[in-house]
Amino acid sequence: MTKIMPHISRRGALTAMSALSLSITLPAYAAGSPSLSGSVNAADTRSPISPFIYGGFIEHIGDLINDSLWSEVLDDRKFYWPVVKPEPAPAAAANRRRGAPPRKWHPTGPDDSVTMDTKAPYVGVHSPVVRLTGATPLGIGQGDLALAKKAYSVRLVVAADAGVAVTATLIWGSDPAMRQSVPVATKTDWTTVPLTFNCGVATTTGRLEITGTGPGTFRVGAVSLMPADNVGGFRADMIALLREMDCKIMRMPGGNFLSAYDWHFTVGDLDKRPPIMDPVWNAVQPNDVGVDELLHMARLINVEPYWCVSTGFDSPRSGAELVEYVNGGANTEWGAKRAANGHPEPWRVKYWDIGNEMYGHWQMGHIAPEQYYVKHNLFVDAMRAVDPTIYIAAPGGFADEMTTGQGIFIEGQPQVAIGSERDWAYGMFKNCMGRFDALQTHAYPAENKRYDLSTGKLVDITQSLNEWSRGMAQRIQTMADCWEAYKKAFPVLNDGKIKVFFDEWAYHFGADYKGCLAVAIAFHEFYRHTDFIEAAGYTMATGWLNFTPTDSVISATGRVFQLYNQHFGVIPVAVTGTSPVPPPRYPIGGDQPSVNTGSATWPLDVSAALTADHKALIVSVVNATEETQSLKLAINGFAPGRAGRTWRLDAPGLDAQNVVGAAAQVTIKEGSFNPRAGTLTLPATSITLFEYKLA
Repeated sequence: MTKIMPHISRRGALTAMSALSLSITLPAYAAGSPSLSGSVNAADTRSPISPFIYGGFIEHIGDLINDSLWSEVLDDRKFYWPVVKPEPAPAAAANRRRGAPPRKWHPTGPDDSVTMDTKAPYVGVHSPVVRLTGATPLGIGQGDLALAKKAYSVRLVVAADAGVAVTATLIWGSDPAMRQSVPVATKTDWTTVPLTFNCGVATTTGRLEITGTGPGTFRVGAVSLMPADNVGGFRADMIALLREMDCKIMRMPGGNFLSAYDWHFTVGDLDKRPPIMDPVWNAVQPNDVGVDELLHMARLINVEPYWCVSTGFDSPRSGAELVEYVNGGANTEWGAKRAANGHPEPWRVKYWDIGNEMYGHWQMGHIAPEQYYVKHNLFVDAMRAVDPTIYIAAPGGFADEMTTGQGIFIEGQPQVAIGSERDWAYGMFKNCMGRFDALQTHAYPAENKRYDLSTGKLVDITQSLNEWSRGMAQRIQTMADCWEAYKKAFPVLNDGKIKVFFDEWAYHFGADYKGCLAVAIAFHEFYRHTDFIEAAGYTMATGWLNFTPTDSVISATGRVFQLYNQHFGVIPVAVTGTSPVPPPRYPIGGDQPSVNTGSATWPLDVSAALTADHKALIVSVVNATEETQSLKLAINGFAPGRAGRTWRLDAPGLDAQNVVGAAAQVTIKEGSFNPRAGTLTLPATSITLFEYKLA
């Protein structure tokens, strides 16, 4: 038995620690066991579940916006890289995604036929110039393009000497008939020319070439290749599926990316926005998916935008300018610029995220806490001077986050104590109260590991499937422990007006059914803290979809989000039981909560909620064991009728996935049950929602 005693920090806040056992034998119950019973008390309600709990988070990292949601086929369409002879081809480029090398432009003829003009580039620091020799076509090309059998639109910014004939060619196969060439009308000055192609066959080795003949030169400023059915530049298939997901709030555009992000580069003419190297993810950012594009996407999928403002390399003035650009009238300086860019009406964004993980030493522009508190206040004052109605969430850095690797480990001081100088959230409460409406928290628990408070490192542990499935929920509870301590230090929190936005969270990034068990149990834990957890942002929202460069489906993860978003209730009610959750096995603190999460129906996890009209009660049961379980469940304070519906996330196994080109393995299956039978049968590794309708 190891006991960790509660202690008071020098600022007088009680840490969330208690006695615990290091060796616990976890009980298991066979199907039909009389020991496993519980009850739902429909009269014992909690604060309603915010629809924002089912929110998402996207970030400008390769596949997460530019190579998934955005329909641009080409890489480096504005020539950040010089056009030079081909390098050795990277392996398996056809389905490349995050972390893969970018496709580049190469000369179609001799290496010296293309030079880069640095004196008068169209955009960025240079533009390619092709020197022609007569009748032989010379130019530039980009290959390994994934194309579908459909129409494509090309937008080409080009200038050519008199007498030069320029041609654009889309190629989808080696046969001469598997290509289409379209003449390009040019002038000696830069001209934007729209073109249309019809790709005859789907391929992952397509190619676009821009060539010329005749005497002289031609220049290329920018090139775009998109499916003609794109929706405001976004992939039609992805937009349709995200609309089907019915997400209520989306955090955008970052993420760590945010801290080195300059939004000024992302508005106006897409072809004139300079491509830059993103120093956070070491990738070229074309700046095509900017402020107006993302806010337009939010409208397309009917989601509330939750806009992130950089407090890394950016300034309070820039934050105020951004608010005016987004929300200001057309008669304001920056609102007029938005109107000139084609959006006369304000976007009217309510929710604003001021800074991303600024407590982290990895963050661009990270500064000492006492300096950041001043910076935060300057940002908020400047932004609210423009629009006093905006809702502001600030970087939290709760003590549990700061302990488990988000802070800097100090030998002999692994635990970040509530109220200490390293407790960023405490500092925000003390120095910035009144200048935020919510604090953010982030969590990415490691699988089959725990944080060792003595060494400050993750160590391997052996877990059952049931324990593993509760990994994310455990981290939600560690934050809840911190919140209880903060309420004691700052009594104003007890009025419930200040909220928590759990706006980055994920566990087990594989898009398989196994991960759905963890997501479902995490939802149950969110429902237990509706008094202060107002929103969440799953990392990444694109994880709700599985996709190739030309097609997409809703993933297993997406289906579990839909299951709860569409069918669970909104007013949580109390669940009790006869099988308490075992106490923690490891020292409390960091990634170990004061109590293990879950309902007193171990090994099942049960959550229940009334619908908004109180005419139905939804009971969710997650059986994260590999055995069928039976639960004797009493329903109190609610008289159900004789017929009930069920919704079960159906899958053939833990590794089941939904992938493009194959029948969906993970689906939501509707069924029925007898609400008055009193006993529920839960198949192994199942997620089931039971609907009790009022008699």
